[in-house]
Amino acid sequence: MKMNLLLCYPVKERHIERIRETWPGMNLLFADQNNRDESEKLLFEADYFCGHVKKPVNWDAIVRQGRLRWIQSSAAGMDHCLVPAVIESDIIVTSASGLLADQVAEHTMALVLSWMRSVPVFLEAQKKREFVRRPTRDLIWTTIGIVGFGGNGRRVAQVMAPFRTRILATDMFPEDKPDHVAELWPEDRLDDLLAESDIVLLNLPLNPSTHHLIDAARLAKMKNDALLVNMARGPIVETNALVAALNSGTIAGAAIDVTDPEPLPESHPLWDCQHLIITPHVGGQFHRRNDDVTDLLCENIRRYRNGEPLINLLTDKQLGFPIRSKTPLWIDVKPSAMFS
Repeated sequence: MKMNLLLCYPVKERHIERIRETWPGMNLLFADQNNRDESEKLLFEADYFCGHVKKPVNWDAIVRQGRLRWIQSSAAGMDHCLVPAVIESDIIVTSASGLLADQVAEHTMALVLSWMRSVPVFLEAQKKREFVRRPTRDLIWTTIGIVGFGGNGRRVAQVMAPFRTRILATDMFPEDKPDHVAELWPEDRLDDLLAESDIVLLNLPLNPSTHHLIDAARLAKMKNDALLVNMARGPIVETNALVAALNSGTIAGAAIDVTDPEPLPESHPLWDCQHLIITPHVGGQFHRRNDDVTDLLCENIRRYRNGEPLINLLTDKQLGFPIRSKTPLWIDVKPSAMFS
């Protein structure tokens, strides 16, 4: 039977040529990641899959068929495919964790600095041709709390460190603390991090244990002059609790690239909250994104064919992210001269 690799991300001819060179003889199929019906149909014909279907497909039936062997996600967040049937199956799953760490860090800095320096206020005044001054805040000397210290969390810590910040972090696997991080704590010290941080950055995956992790009780543990930044997934924060916290002054503000629901309906009360910046899930936008997805896929194809450890392998699919001590990570592999 012919073996098929389904590509479900925006590929160009140069990507196709490279994949064919890396895996000679493999038949390539192509699907539009925004076309659920097309993607689902072709998934039943796929032995291998690389991409990210942006609308739910029938993973239960795909798993029951027993043909699909390997999922290489083109996204870091794995909630698009890690349904119970896939988790419990023998399907190999590798993520794109860290693939967009540079871009997520840049967008984090854009949101934080815009909020701290009151840029939205000044832009609104500019539209009215008004010369308005108001107090601003400094990033320098603040305490940054990073919740989730994987590829994105580690990169944003590197970017924040030169601002003479004190950086705290929590993670399920608190290993390999960099020198520029003051404390790397286990996840059960989240409340300590919230209480000490001037800025709280969410960089963790969405799974059953992180759903509504930041609820009303957790928001109340933050400083009342603190900023919450969500670059992860919308449902990690309980939306109604965030609206209440912003309106009551429980926290000073928020800057979010993700919402729950997403997209946010026009009538949703979150739009009317003061001291809030919302961007439409664009933190991972990157002009070379599909080149980097292809780089990751081709390196993992090479490793797969040679029996070498796969990059970003989910050794525990229930977690939804790769564990640093158990698999090579893209954030560590990419800076090499491999793709120079």
